[in-house]
Amino acid sequence: MLQHGNDAGHQAPTRRRLLTALAGAGVATAASGLLSGCGTAQAKDGPLQFWNFYGPQRSPDPAINAQSKWFVDMVAKWNAGHKTKIELVHLPQPTYLNGFKLPSAFATGQGPDIFLLSPGDFLRYYNGGVLADLTPYMDKEAVADFGTALDSRTVDGKVYALPMEVEPLSMFYAVDAWEKAGLSEADIPTTWDQMLDIGDKLRTKTRAGLVFETNPGYYQNFTWYPWMWQGGGDVLDKQGDVAFDSPATRAALQFWQDSVRHGITPRTLPAAGDVISAFKAGNVAMWQQGIWQVSSFKAYAPDYRYGVFKLPVPDGGRYTTALGGWSFCANAQGRDPDAAAEFCAWALGSMSDDSIDRMVDWCTRAKSDVAPRATALERGAAKGGYDSAAMKKFKDEVFPGGRAEPRYPPVVYKAISDAIQGTMLAGRSVASETERAAESIAAYAKSYQGASLI
Repeated sequence: MLQHGNDAGHQAPTRRRLLTALAGAGVATAASGLLSGCGTAQAKDGPLQFWNFYGPQRSPDPAINAQSKWFVDMVAKWNAGHKTKIELVHLPQPTYLNGFKLPSAFATGQGPDIFLLSPGDFLRYYNGGVLADLTPYMDKEAVADFGTALDSRTVDGKVYALPMEVEPLSMFYAVDAWEKAGLSEADIPTTWDQMLDIGDKLRTKTRAGLVFETNPGYYQNFTWYPWMWQGGGDVLDKQGDVAFDSPATRAALQFWQDSVRHGITPRTLPAAGDVISAFKAGNVAMWQQGIWQVSSFKAYAPDYRYGVFKLPVPDGGRYTTALGGWSFCANAQGRDPDAAAEFCAWALGSMSDDSIDRMVDWCTRAKSDVAPRATALERGAAKGGYDSAAMKKFKDEVFPGGRAEPRYPPVVYKAISDAIQGTMLAGRSVASETERAAESIAAYAKSYQGASLI
């Protein structure tokens, strides 16, 4: 079992421990100093800072404005009824996600009081001792209402992050390209071989038949995991032992490699990764994407005809998909961890109608997501939030049977990422890359200290 004690969340971490836990593989430790224009969450006075990449901001994009307004309205309502005030600090998404601003800020003692966290980064921050326990501020009924959505955010029965959304992956396809190729709904692929055959039929000199994520990172790993899981493979088995070098893992890597090698999947993303623009311009026929694209199509291309289908499975495999989504977290080393934790529970984890409706509004109005709470999902469905063809498909067919994004720390993530990149784009041996990654993960596991990796 890859678990060696649970003291990480109960002791104030040393500076060296923070730097090690937060910097991760291939991530430079932050330079000293504050983020430009952001102030510091460690200032003695002033409101608690909530770092996020949604608001406040103004944009010509109505979808972005709706998401920003959701955050602004939420904080305004809290501030109107509580002595401890909260201030939203907006960071551009590329900076927040890829600029290492968040880990850098924590590593230098300047982390925000409240922040958004993805499942893949959970252990980096938990083992660094900066996640506050939210359980004391939640009713047992509210914890139960989240069900399995809390599994990857829980250690020893304590909740350290509250999900605001669940984002399943599926395949999106261009209906016009489909019909012009003489295909109908009866041709929607249910196996990997079928999808490669159809992708080959749909590709042209200017149109990719099938698109998988090509850029290395936590997101690419997230999109690749389902293909490994479908064949019964995993990074770690149920006992926590390394299980990466398996026939299912090799098959998933081979699947992606074959799609690129045969010219069905491009080596770079169409339209520089702009999904809606690529579909509208006729540059892609099928693309593995998430439920969040439903709201993007509605905002940017309301008349565009697209379809959604479940991820196909290998011969003898079992359907599953990956479930992502962001969470609210409170800084255990911030100026007022109690108030920050109380805010997270108040915003997303209360049994009040206000808290439940807030999640419904986020998942069905501001964005397009599956609500992570049973009451919010039921209420959202009753209000028509899942009535559209795409949202109904996600809720009733894609989401069931899904599995939460793993919470592997940077060294494990990097070993997997290198295997994907090496086989998919560099054409290296699937067997050797799988073996190398498994050896790297096993070596790391021998000295790993922290919460369970599974």
